[in-house]
Amino acid sequence: MRRKGTFGDSNLPISKKYIFPPSRKNMIWIGVVAAALILCYALININFQESSFISNGPLSSNHANFGNDCAACHDQFASVTNEKCNVCHEKFGDKLGVYSYDSHYLYRSDDFRRLVSSVSETPCFSCHAEHLGRDANITKLTDSQCLKCHQFGSFNQKHPEFEFAAQKIPDNSGLKFTHIDHVNRVMQRENLVDIEKACLRCHNTKSDGKSFEAISFDRHCDTCHLTSSINTPWLPIRTGSNTPGVETLQGIKKLKGPGTLWAFYVNHNEFRKRGNNIRKSPIYHKDPWIMENMKLIRRRIFPNIGIADLLTASADVPAHEVKLLYEEAIAKLKEYLLELRARPERQVQSDLVSIDRALKQIEKRLRDPYSTLDDTKFLLSIMEPNPRLTENDFQKYESLVDKLTQPCQMCHEVENATVVRVQKDQRVLRRAEFNHRDHILQKRCLECHTGIPFTEILTSNNKPDASIDRAAIQNIPTIETCQECHQPKLTSNRCTTCHYFHPNKSQRSNLLLYFQ
Repeated sequence: MRRKGTFGDSNLPISKKYIFPPSRKNMIWIGVVAAALILCYALININFQESSFISNGPLSSNHANFGNDCAACHDQFASVTNEKCNVCHEKFGDKLGVYSYDSHYLYRSDDFRRLVSSVSETPCFSCHAEHLGRDANITKLTDSQCLKCHQFGSFNQKHPEFEFAAQKIPDNSGLKFTHIDHVNRVMQRENLVDIEKACLRCHNTKSDGKSFEAISFDRHCDTCHLTSSINTPWLPIRTGSNTPGVETLQGIKKLKGPGTLWAFYVNHNEFRKRGNNIRKSPIYHKDPWIMENMKLIRRRIFPNIGIADLLTASADVPAHEVKLLYEEAIAKLKEYLLELRARPERQVQSDLVSIDRALKQIEKRLRDPYSTLDDTKFLLSIMEPNPRLTENDFQKYESLVDKLTQPCQMCHEVENATVVRVQKDQRVLRRAEFNHRDHILQKRCLECHTGIPFTEILTSNNKPDASIDRAAIQNIPTIETCQECHQPKLTSNRCTTCHYFHPNKSQRSNLLLYFQ
């Protein structure tokens, strides 16, 4: 007879345990005690040790109020979701998505077509890591976080060229401006030795030390230009419907057109007549008599001019600035309406009601950032010229406009009987920020802005090349100049040194959103 646990003649010693396994009672008790100890420690940790046992660390100051309320951010046994972040960071009615990942695409581009919805959208916490302590700055990102998506390497490696240089955006301000000549005159007038001090007479940084304020005629140009000695040449007075000529002050008063109220307050002594010719002196910036006559001439050349007639200068703006054309047209239209409201005619008052209604709809549409704006409505170049005018007539009108705008053409370019729009905004970097105040501690202006050779020409008294001297506002360095300093061995080379994506604080000025 064979014994249990034996197989054949092997008589293995393990065979008894296999048939009669040892009791697990002790192991179960050990497990129960261990679990109880862990539970006790967890309770103590939660109540007296700020949950350090189950938390990765204290929250940053921004989220400190949620330190004892994990459910405010976390679902059970899950990471934070974008939806949880949006409870606070995407207020009701915030169509812009200022804090959403969409704003990452939108920021500074002003192109709402860039907004995309993606099921694989990068979660907020992947860039903004929490539980690093009260002093942690969760908006301060590392390059490695940015480079997960942007395969540029660091700034001094594969960063693309600046947009204005890569796309070869024309360096045209719309002005006939000579930088070196102006700097030279300012230095002589104010007895300056430092060239850069002359530059800063016009280029003034904003209070944040970053971008520059727009150039203003009244502030920067009026002192020297348009003195009382400047006048128009003798101009023919219009005598017939198809006769090229200008309207006199009395003629403009009789027209009673919108925007001509100024004609009743102008000093008549500013006009002189000689036969059928007239001249005006002095000339003001945006002189109303010249501008009104240019408008009348434009209407003769382009009878179906439409809303382009509401603009002071001819259009041609970058796509992201089309809204400016609408805003300028609306401002001009409101000026007209203000004058017309004093008119008692029933038809005028009836038309005002219709115009006010249309104006509200347009302004509502402008407030919607997703609405599509069409700049072609403001382009004179695509208007149909008057078919009744011969080629000879066009030449006569062009000659008249040329004489009428001679005082303006000292600085401005004139096309299609309008002044070419001046690019006053000096912002060039649209997707990044540059702090001039920080950089001036390290470099002088002309060490980076080398496109116009001020020093070489002013110290040698050589006459500057017109094409270089007339370079407009984008006399800024290319990326190679920046990379000379922004490399790991010298100074900050991080993405966030120049790029701050969201939030765009300018879109968060409406505090009412926080109470909804």
